[in-house]
Order: sequence, then C-alpha cells, then structure tokens
Amino acid sequence: MDTTYSLRQWQADLQAAARPEKIKILSSFFKTGKGQYGEGDRFIGLTVPDNRKIAKMAVGLSDDDVSLMLSHPVHEFRLSALIVLCEKAKKTKTEAGRKAIADFYLAHARYINNWDLVDLSCPTIIGPLIDDADDRLTLPMLDAESLWLRRIAVVATLHTIRQGKFTTALRNVSRLLHDSHDLMHKANGWMLREIGKKDTSVLLGFLDKNAATMPRTTLRYAIERLEPEQKRYYMRLRQ
Repeated sequence: MDTTYSLRQWQADLQAAARPEKIKILSSFFKTGKGQYGEGDRFIGLTVPDNRKIAKMAVGLSDDDVSLMLSHPVHEFRLSALIVLCEKAKKTKTEAGRKAIADFYLAHARYINNWDLVDLSCPTIIGPLIDDADDRLTLPMLDAESLWLRRIAVVATLHTIRQGKFTTALRNVSRLLHDSHDLMHKANGWMLREIGKKDTSVLLGFLDKNAATMPRTTLRYAIERLEPEQKRYYMRLRQ
C-alpha cells in the first residue's frame, strides 16, 4: 500500500474519475428532488467500480479522514468512505475490532442516507455482529424514526440469511412488514426472496401467514423466484 496516499489525493482521484454527464441520471435515480428521500444530495457522476478502485488505495487512512469523507456533501465521497470501512471490516480478525468499526459506522448513520449506501455497507459491517439466536444489535433500529436505520436493520440480515440463519431476518421483516415507506417494502421483499433461495419452505410458510395483507411490492419481490403457479396463488391471496 502506498503510505503517501492522503485525504487530498483520495478526493482528487474521485473527482478526476467523475463523469459529469452522469450527474443528471444519478440525481434522478436516487430521488434528490424536493420532498424526495434523497433531497439535496449531490453527485459528481462516479461509477461504483471506479469508486472501488480508488477507495482501496485509501484503506490505510485514519478514522478522522474517513469521518470527513462520510460527512461530505458529495454522495460518491460518502460511498467511498463506506467502501473503505467494508474493506477494513473484512481485514479485521477480532470481534472487538469489528465492533469498533460497527460503532464508528453507526455513529455516522445520519450520513448513510440513501439505499445504495445502506445496501453496500451494512451486510459487511453490521451483519457479522448479529447474534441470530438473540439479536440485540438491530432491535433498537426497528423503532427508529430514520428510514435508513430501519433499512439497515433489515438489509444487514443478508449476512445471516446467507449462512442459513433466519431468526433475526424474519423478526425484523415481520416488525417492519407494514412500514409506510416503499423502500422498506422493497427491502423486506428482497430479504424474503433471499430466504427463499436458502430454504423455500421457510419463505412459503411466511407467505402463507402474511401474503394476504403484506404490501404488494414486498410480495412481488418475495415471490420473484417461485414457480409461475405459486406466484399466481400468492398474488390471488393478496387480492
């Protein structure tokens, strides 16, 4: 690793790789208009693959530098900081070290304020710390006013789902099944679909109990990989 790499170089490299022609598309895609969930967010038009290449050079920078990037008004700068935190979490061998990264992450949660920022980071940073038999880490997030904390609580369980552990995921999805926000409907349906990839019977059991009343978006996401006849059956229940 280049020990001379600096915060200034990190920011300069991100800016140099930006594609201004993408700004309008990204601003629209991530709903930055007045009254939308990403209102006021700023983009420079940087692709995620380019961001990843640059962020990996910044992994050795200090927490203070990462904190400055996490609180930066430019969306891709915050994303880059989260990529760095994910890389640090992957390299950390001790639970105490991983917990320190998670604490740092949650202390900056107000800046993790769009769905891509949440989805890229929380399964890697929060997910490994979830005790699926008795999870208390994500429990307070379920009642959070912040949409993004609620989404973290659900999407972080992707880590345990991939291990074939569904207790926390099902609890969190159930608690937030009737959340008012469409982004939670999508997150819930996504996690249910992931559960179905590991164990279809668990997904079907959940759907048998909840399909008739769950939001349509959640149901559509959840049944995406089912057989056509199963899809029709559960969509008829929802009607």
